[in-house]
Amino acid sequence: MGSDKHSAGLLPTLRMERVRTILTHTYPYPHEHSRHAIIAVVVGCLFFISSDNMHTLIEKLDKNIKWWSMYACLLGFFYFFSSPFIGKTIKPSYSNFSRWYIAWILVAALYHLPSFQSMGLDMRMNLSLFLSIYISSILFLIVFHIIFLGLWYLGLVSRVAGRRPAILTILQNCAVISIACCVFYSHCGNRAMLRDRPFERKTSNWFSFWKKEERNTWLAKFVRMSELKNQVCSSWFAPVGLASDYPLLSKWVIYGELACNGSCPGSSDEISPIFSLWATFIGLYMANYVVERSTGWALTHPLSVEEYENLKKNQMKPDFLDMVPWYSGTSADLFKTAFDLLVSVTLFVGRFDMRMMQAAMSRVHEGAQQDDLFYDHLSEKEDLWFDFMADTGDGGNSSYTVARLLAQPSIQLSKEDSVLTLPRGDLLLVGGDLAYPNPSGFTYERRLFSPFEYALQPPTWYKHEHIAVNKPELPEGISQLKEYDGPQCFLIPGNHDWFDGLNTFMRYICHKSWLGGWFMPQKKSYFALHLPKRWWVFGLDLSLHNDIDVYQFKFFSELVKNKVGENDTVIVMTHEPQWLLDWYWNENSGQNVSHLICDYLKGRCKLRIAGDMHHYMRHSCVPSEGPVHVHHLLVNGCGGAFLHPTHVFSSFNKFYGKTYECKAAYPSFHDSNRIALGNILKFRKKNWQFDFFGGVIYFILVFSMFPQCKLDHILQGDSFSGHLGSFFGTVWDNFVYVLEHSFVSLIGVVLLLIMAIAFVPSKVSRKKRAIIGIIHVSAHLAAALILMLLMELGLETCIRHKLLATSGYHSLYQWYRSVESEHFPDPSGLRARMEQWTFGLYPACIKYLMSAFDVPEVMAVTRSNICKNGTQALSRGGAVIYYASIFLYFWVFSTPVVSLVFGSYLYICINWFHLHFDEAFSSLRIANYKSFTRFHINRDGDLEVFTLAVDKVRNLERFSGHDPFLHGLNVYINPFEMQVPREWMLDPDWDMEQKQPQQLSHRRKYPSKWSAAAGQQDPVNTVRVVDHFVIRQNEKPDFVSSNGSVGR
Repeated sequence: MGSDKHSAGLLPTLRMERVRTILTHTYPYPHEHSRHAIIAVVVGCLFFISSDNMHTLIEKLDKNIKWWSMYACLLGFFYFFSSPFIGKTIKPSYSNFSRWYIAWILVAALYHLPSFQSMGLDMRMNLSLFLSIYISSILFLIVFHIIFLGLWYLGLVSRVAGRRPAILTILQNCAVISIACCVFYSHCGNRAMLRDRPFERKTSNWFSFWKKEERNTWLAKFVRMSELKNQVCSSWFAPVGLASDYPLLSKWVIYGELACNGSCPGSSDEISPIFSLWATFIGLYMANYVVERSTGWALTHPLSVEEYENLKKNQMKPDFLDMVPWYSGTSADLFKTAFDLLVSVTLFVGRFDMRMMQAAMSRVHEGAQQDDLFYDHLSEKEDLWFDFMADTGDGGNSSYTVARLLAQPSIQLSKEDSVLTLPRGDLLLVGGDLAYPNPSGFTYERRLFSPFEYALQPPTWYKHEHIAVNKPELPEGISQLKEYDGPQCFLIPGNHDWFDGLNTFMRYICHKSWLGGWFMPQKKSYFALHLPKRWWVFGLDLSLHNDIDVYQFKFFSELVKNKVGENDTVIVMTHEPQWLLDWYWNENSGQNVSHLICDYLKGRCKLRIAGDMHHYMRHSCVPSEGPVHVHHLLVNGCGGAFLHPTHVFSSFNKFYGKTYECKAAYPSFHDSNRIALGNILKFRKKNWQFDFFGGVIYFILVFSMFPQCKLDHILQGDSFSGHLGSFFGTVWDNFVYVLEHSFVSLIGVVLLLIMAIAFVPSKVSRKKRAIIGIIHVSAHLAAALILMLLMELGLETCIRHKLLATSGYHSLYQWYRSVESEHFPDPSGLRARMEQWTFGLYPACIKYLMSAFDVPEVMAVTRSNICKNGTQALSRGGAVIYYASIFLYFWVFSTPVVSLVFGSYLYICINWFHLHFDEAFSSLRIANYKSFTRFHINRDGDLEVFTLAVDKVRNLERFSGHDPFLHGLNVYINPFEMQVPREWMLDPDWDMEQKQPQQLSHRRKYPSKWSAAAGQQDPVNTVRVVDHFVIRQNEKPDFVSSNGSVGR
């Protein structure tokens, strides 16, 4: 009994099930030896490559500049194509596809070019050898796994071995084995023993280098790396012996190539060293697999403490979504967004309006309208802190950064020798665009609710699927809304929230009670809040009309007449900053909003706040004669979405007939102008999904130009300037040909021109739009023609030097079969037996896999055929193969260039003409420069406004404004780049804090679950004040100081 009790107590202590669950590798079978083999192969490659000193390599280089310039161009294009994926993994696994795609067509191109042979690297032999060993290894391991599973089925091996092996792991191991064999063959060959030195190898001792009497020769031999390499090949990787020594294996091996001084009578009897190396790796794989699967070690073996901590650290990270790729050519979300927008504009605007439905539902019960739209539970407080943010729900990192700051019990900033404390807001106002790119359950849950729930958790009893029927559904023990002392949240919808007719907003905002730890009593999409000290907030729903509807206008106008006093002050919150957008687009929208502010509020609106523009700007009215309808205009859409420029709106100064002055801009006009430069070089890195769309467009533009059969005038020039003049002359001739004679290319040009003109903002005249569109398309067409001509010149050069169009289809396979018997003798007929046993599958797989690397040969052969006999001699299938082969390479060449041209277009438009402010910055997907605004209604009734931001600062800075309040306010930024964190970890303070089951999260000292992995980059440590001003309730401004503070 005692032992039973001890066992019962020991097992919970060990928690073996938890250990197996947490510590087991993500994949069912972690092949550790694969990693070791890769390391060994890399080390071997470095050793063998370094065995030839630089002097020898330089002597071997081909001095023909033509080929090396071709190498430079080829490798340059391939590098720029793959540069966005270097050093990171992108999901979905497009980057993995691009790496394999690049490796495939790059190797296919390189092995046809010269000069590698002069450096001792036979690309053709290595490639064919790799493919042969790769296919053989796959077939062998598949047979092995089938046999092993059969033994498991019969019960001859452990039951834990029933887990199927990962196919990707088998392919990875086969690739490692094949690379190792090719590296060895490149530097040691497949030679058997020399006949005139039969036993010298066996008597030589590699470790003689370490004998005392020969230590002096060690350094000399180390310098002579070629000798060291030969000794390694002959001592460590020599053939294992004669096939006659192993009678049972003599018919199952490949023989080595016979090498001797002079003629070699007879055939080799030595086992191939390549075969020996391959068999060794295969044997290690099989032994490792059998041991691990039979004993179950790989499935149950616990990790060390250090490995466990590292694994736990990696697992304990938030699964935030990346920022929306607005230029993705393959994103289903963006196509859905476009469809939803089309349906919303054509169906809902002017036909069906959810706001009308809300008004109708409010009249079902008499008096219900007031309770649904008007809230005065905060009006009796002595003072009030509240926050405003907008345009969240894009990137998870940026959204959580702002949410983490909002959730903190207080934010502390140093002020001279004291500390300034800004308490958490009792109220959070969100100004629309809650999730991008379209409203759906997925985007709301992952892009909005998830970051906020991590920042401030909802109550433990709250269920996400719960639907709030009778709001407000207060926590237990609280009978009235005014008794609840936790943070509350009110939200208005933005244009993105209206893309589905406000359906998702109503479901997730108006019929749920919690946004993280913020309580949501809101029932409709617009509302009025009565705050302390006669302050009001009007939350307006502009829909896609950019205006309030008549029922909304009626509610607010009656509220102004009946409840808003003559000395009260109103803050009007809308999603769009109509003062900026109307000025930019030269429009006059929001007539009902203007009517409400000018004719009903009559100067009581001292502040308008809005989002939509993802930056921070504040304008204050310049004192003048006549009534002032709005004193301050504030835009803050830095809640998590990509950044918008500020310098585009630097000239705004008129609204409602009054002059306004910009008091704050974040980022500054200079920084905003500088950030736009990133479009030139960073467009493709940020928008790699644009590849498919851009590459296809360029291919269509030059489709009719393939092939170029008459290039003699370019290749036969006498000077570089002559070559260059002939080249661009041919580009111009092709340009004219596209416009005059082509069919497919002309259609592509016309369609692209229509799209380019339509893409230009409508604020400019039609003539200017046409000019900009024509220049834009001409740049793309010229770039496509230059790329086409460069590709054709490369093919023509290779054809003239007999590197292409010499063997026809399957040239690599035919060449390999011709040299296979010479370099890899097979007197026992092993290959013939394998072909028979696999019913021809073994040679067929090798043949068609090798044919995949004959793409340049296919292009050259078909091109020569077209140039000699015309396109009519080409069958439909042959035409499809030819143009598909062309596209495989042209797509790689064109994608970096189309991104460069388009990015340059965006940069020129945004900085020179102030066009495309949305398109030019959404392409950059900047997660930095995030902010929110914290308000304080003090006991005197004045409104203090603080805008807090987390940005990217390059140098050590101290922020000190001219405001008497900000004087001495020191906000230190670390000397390295501070930015929105990208790596998060479990906050140890949050993890260690005791949590009561019924305790609301806003009562905790550390409410947020994640903190920045680098403590210096945590937003709590890097937040700073970028703007501060005070609005006096009972005084009108006589002048506005330079720092934005208002005084007499």
